[in-house]
Amino acid sequence: MKIAFYGSSLVSAYWNGAATYYRGLLRALAEKGYDITFYEPDVYDRQKNRDIDPPEWCKVVVYEGNVESLKRATEQAATADVVVKASGVGFEDDFLLEQLLRDARPEALKIFWDVDAPATLAEVRGAPDHPLRGALAKIDMVLTYGGGDPVVDAYRFIGAQECIPIYNALDPQTHQPVPAEPRFTADLGFLGNRLPDREARVEEFFLDPASRLSDQTFLLGGSGWQDKPMSQNVNYIGHVSTRDHNAFNVTPKAVLNISRASMAENGFSPATRVFEAAGAGGCLITDYWEGIELFLKPDEEVLVARDGRDVADILAGLSQERAKEIGQRALQRVVAEHTYAHRAETVDLLFRRHAENLEAAE
Repeated sequence: MKIAFYGSSLVSAYWNGAATYYRGLLRALAEKGYDITFYEPDVYDRQKNRDIDPPEWCKVVVYEGNVESLKRATEQAATADVVVKASGVGFEDDFLLEQLLRDARPEALKIFWDVDAPATLAEVRGAPDHPLRGALAKIDMVLTYGGGDPVVDAYRFIGAQECIPIYNALDPQTHQPVPAEPRFTADLGFLGNRLPDREARVEEFFLDPASRLSDQTFLLGGSGWQDKPMSQNVNYIGHVSTRDHNAFNVTPKAVLNISRASMAENGFSPATRVFEAAGAGGCLITDYWEGIELFLKPDEEVLVARDGRDVADILAGLSQERAKEIGQRALQRVVAEHTYAHRAETVDLLFRRHAENLEAAE
């Protein structure tokens, strides 16, 4: 079965938080026998900042950031059994969706795969004439990487025939325990780019605890924080390549996950970072969001903070021994239940069910 997948980027994680999700899930689907081509535009300097080579398990087609190149790319959808348009591709997203629905074969399974459903839904709610509203009638299913019932209900309300969450997970081939690296030594580490929907929560959950705990060290990685006021015990190291994420997650006593505000409000939206940290055996402190117990058990496999004071209290009372125990329990849980191989089983069933329904209708 051939899949034509149109997304932001598979080969570059530069300003592209969906890269890990794409890689883990599509690799798992390829291992199940799917023939996958990933189409991505050459925008935002992603191609200049590749962190992996095109993989053997997926063909990667990079098209130029202009309309003519986009049209040539979407024409290739006519050869696919499954056509996927992801959210947030980054170049002419609405036009890309329109072209794909035009170029895909009538019998092909057509999917809108939303990797940031809260943002997409907020945009659609504010625009009664949003192109996605009209397109949903031609789309067979919406898949999302999180959101639970609030997102499912919202998508059905605006016209989706079917909406199913396919959650983030662990890719054991890229995220696993590694030796600690001295450059990442800290009591608490946080890795994330500076984004408007996240900044206030980073202040509350990371920078404020740092100012309270002057005797502890904090490590901040990610782009855009260079002019952000922070206490002297915060070591800002800028962009951290994906090849260093395992060491970043396992070296500090604990690492912090901070959901964007919209993700926390919807719940059931574990960030990629949750599984990356657990997969490395790191001790994770996360902000609270509804549904976390479906993925990791609070106080045993993950530590949960409702505000910055909680983070400070947890960190002040956390021993190295307990941190290691929590990290090991989290690793065991995600390997047993939350890998991309598990997620691919669900996706494979959805694809096969659609194919069976088509055959029955003929």
